[in-house]
Amino acid sequence: MCNFNKQSSETKALMHLLLVKCADSVGGANFLLSLLEAMKEKKPNALMYSGCKIDSKEVSIKWNKIVFKDKLDVLEELVRSHDSSEGMDFNILENDSQKKKKKILNMVKTLAPIEFKVTPSDIENGQGFSFKIFESITDSTATVNPIFIAMFFCSTEYMRQSLKYNI
Repeated sequence: MCNFNKQSSETKALMHLLLVKCADSVGGANFLLSLLEAMKEKKPNALMYSGCKIDSKEVSIKWNKIVFKDKLDVLEELVRSHDSSEGMDFNILENDSQKKKKKILNMVKTLAPIEFKVTPSDIENGQGFSFKIFESITDSTATVNPIFIAMFFCSTEYMRQSLKYNI
C-alpha cells in the first residue's frame, strides 16, 4: 500500500484527492506534512503514544484510546503484507488460518471505536477533519481506511508524492 510507484493510476488519483482534501482542511500540504513529521518522531509508533495527542507547530491530531502493541502488531502485519498493486479496498478478514482470523477479528473489535481528529491551531486555516481506522466493517469484511494507513504507516515521501500527483 505504501509504495506509490506500484499503485494503479486510479489508486494514485484517489489518494491524491483524499489527501489534498485533508491538507486543505488544515491549512495546506505543508501543515499536514509537518504533522506527519511530528508523528514519525514518536517511537515505536505514534498510535502507542500515551497522551493520545500529537502536536506540530500548526496542526494537532488526537484520538480517544491508546493502541497497545499486540493490536498494533496485528494491524501492521496486515498493512505491510498487503501488495501495493492490489488497491486500497482489500478485505483484512480474508485469511485461511482460523487462528489468525480470530486475532484479526479481535483487533478489529478493539480498534473500531477509535476516532482521530486533526485540527489546525488557527481556525482560519480550516475546520480540520476526522477519520476512523476502518472504512467499513461487516460480519465478513473489514477494510482499513486509506487515510489512516497513509498517516500512520506510510513514509512522508509517500505523502508528498500523493499530494503532488497530477491527475
